[in-house]
Amino acid sequence: MAAPEPRLNAVQPAITRTSRLALAGGGILAVIYVVAWLVTTTDPVLLKQLWFLPGVGVIGAIIANASGTGGGVVFIPVFNGLRDLGVMTLDPLRVTAVSMGIQAFGMSLGALRWTDRLYHQHKPTALEAFTRPRDYWRVCAIVLAFGVPALVATQHLVPFDGRTVLLGYKAFSIALGLALIIATWTINRDIAERNSVAPLDLTILAVIAVPAGALTALFSVGIGELVAFYLFLRHYPMVLCVGTACVISAISVIAGLIWHIEQDTIAWEVVLLAAPGAMLGAFLARPIAQWLGPRRLKTAGGLWIVASAVYLLWLNRG
Repeated sequence: MAAPEPRLNAVQPAITRTSRLALAGGGILAVIYVVAWLVTTTDPVLLKQLWFLPGVGVIGAIIANASGTGGGVVFIPVFNGLRDLGVMTLDPLRVTAVSMGIQAFGMSLGALRWTDRLYHQHKPTALEAFTRPRDYWRVCAIVLAFGVPALVATQHLVPFDGRTVLLGYKAFSIALGLALIIATWTINRDIAERNSVAPLDLTILAVIAVPAGALTALFSVGIGELVAFYLFLRHYPMVLCVGTACVISAISVIAGLIWHIEQDTIAWEVVLLAAPGAMLGAFLARPIAQWLGPRRLKTAGGLWIVASAVYLLWLNRG
């Protein structure tokens, strides 16, 4: 059965109307969170030392869910600081596992929030376009169909030694972020957004999904980030760009988390402390994105990815 067309409202509906899906999904995530506390073993002393992680989770999730790009770079300096202070040391594999665990909560709630917006869209302004549910779900389905198998295969077949790949990926991200900013303020500045996804773009997204899925397996970011930036660059509406990126990221990290649970690589103290903040940040992210508007959001997203890529390149120098 075809999905219902979104309602166009001149006035923002009440939060209980536009967030019912997120509130219901948040309840399910809360139950899963409690179960995780009950079935995992944690160190009480370490939990006390990591008391600040909920706040870090809020910041990372707002960045990730407002722009559709990865917020994992927020955690890297935190983990470095924990190592330098002698609190805990996480090797790259466990950093990826922890990041996936936190994103499984935060990106899932963010995906539900943006999907709520899909079915409660405002009336588009002169240069904005209406996001059709069919396009939204086609993008998600095509990217996941190619990206998740690549992610799982990478986890099982590729040894975790991705420093060169990370550096190359971030160098590419800098170019992509700069291209997005330039396009936003030049060729896309005064033209209307695209109102339907072109078949060529679906094909390109399918091709992008394979390396992006492999990158996500290695670093916990990549697939949603590349989808969001490609769609932004092609001048599609905010709901399509950010919403699909959040849905794709959420499902991808959940799929990747299964392997980490089997391998026992997750530092549950970090995940359990940061996850509530991540869910709160995810709930707040969509209104922040809408307040920024498409042009400022694209600019902020481009600046974020360039800055984070430069930081990671600097961190991995030498």
